[in-house]
Amino acid sequence: MRRSILFRKNIEPRCAYCAHAGPLDDERATCKRRGIVSMDDHCRCFKYDPLRRVPPKPAVLRGTFSADDFLLGDQDDEA
Repeated sequence: MRRSILFRKNIEPRCAYCAHAGPLDDERATCKRRGIVSMDDHCRCFKYDPLRRVPPKPAVLRGTFSADDFLLGDQDDEA
């Protein structure tokens, strides 16, 4: 089974998803090792925490759709 991108080994280190940092606001974090740092910063004590990753927003469906648009195949068979 293919592993998810969240759990890959070669993740780019960032304080935004480090186990030692906690979010302060949108741009800064409080690090247990270095104090207040930027979310884009990193240090050699980086420890990856996959639960801190924020998934991308889901795509928005544009237009109007009915339930029939999402059916697969013919629904004429009721036997």
